[in-house]
Amino acid sequence: MARKSVAKVLSLTGYRRPNGRVGVRNHVLVLPVDDLSNAAAEGVARLINGAMALPHPYGRLQFGQDLELTFRTLSGHGTNPNVYGAVVIGIEPKWAERVASAIAQSGKPVETFSIERHGDLNVINMASRAAYRMVQEASELKREPIEVSELVLSIKCGESDPTLGLAGNKAQGQVVDRLVDMGASVIFGETSELTGGEHLIANRCATPALRRQFMQMYNDYIRMIEAQGVDLLGSQPTEGNIRGGLSTIEEKALGNIQKTGSRPVNAVLDYAEPVPPGQGLVFMNSSSAGAEQVTLCAAAGSVLHFFTTGQGNVVGHPIMPVIKISPNPITCGTMSEHIDVKLPDLLVGEIGLEQAADRIMEVFVRTVNGRLTAAELLRHNEFVLTKLYPSA
Repeated sequence: MARKSVAKVLSLTGYRRPNGRVGVRNHVLVLPVDDLSNAAAEGVARLINGAMALPHPYGRLQFGQDLELTFRTLSGHGTNPNVYGAVVIGIEPKWAERVASAIAQSGKPVETFSIERHGDLNVINMASRAAYRMVQEASELKREPIEVSELVLSIKCGESDPTLGLAGNKAQGQVVDRLVDMGASVIFGETSELTGGEHLIANRCATPALRRQFMQMYNDYIRMIEAQGVDLLGSQPTEGNIRGGLSTIEEKALGNIQKTGSRPVNAVLDYAEPVPPGQGLVFMNSSSAGAEQVTLCAAAGSVLHFFTTGQGNVVGHPIMPVIKISPNPITCGTMSEHIDVKLPDLLVGEIGLEQAADRIMEVFVRTVNGRLTAAELLRHNEFVLTKLYPSA
């Protein structure tokens, strides 16, 4: 009951979209469907103040599940509740229309342009006029009161060290429990970084079917890694992890899992599958690489991301605020401009987990209501597609 009463004191505002979903930012996107369309998309974004391009190196000659994931990631960013509308640009019309059609199902404004038979200059002209209208419309949209239960959120840790397992991820786990109890959806993933602790997640799956689905997904991912026949040391754990004092993936996993809290896992999803509000704790299959996982969470519908770091990770995202949390006193001193919530006093026992969680929640509320995060201020707009295998 105590946690439910906390929900009543949170005063949150956001932007309500035509399909009823709510966001905490109000972007207009210019989405290139393929690498050949990056120049035109960036041309529009340079011309129209408030339009944001998401350039990337893929799209051409992808096929099968790899292509489907790219489509799902691009359209997922267009449908993300932090986005007002989107201008979609492709070298050819068919793929651009496919991405735009998926975005249009959310009820948002979306317009499509193809470079073939028009050229960059004409497309930039036409697409800029569309972006102009959308940005002006978006600028008049007003924030309104929202509930925690209407939000989809996500979590990750990066450049981990023992300070996260001892302090930072424990505090984040308390926050996750609070948010889930208030009705939010919270996404976690980092499939390979559960190694050595995967049974702990499996045991929290809400049903036997979900447990089997999770273990199948985890085992398939590990088999894919092992099939390469290489030693992952230096990649998992990373050089930064090792420098910080983590010697094995198992040590890293046991610290990593702390941030997921203690609530049941109510859904098990594949890369960038959409997550609706009210699902509680959700596992999403994903890379453990920071920018890739954060991008997948945004594509799944997350509107705000919590990112705990020990040695100091700087990742952000173009459309989703990333709250950076660290208990490491060295990182908080040498990289202070990157850290939104500093918790070295938790590490040495000057405050408790509840106080640390309160501090994270305070920054959460302020960020939802419009306060810019460190990553937003420093223009950390990492947008990185996950690729499953080489193109044709």
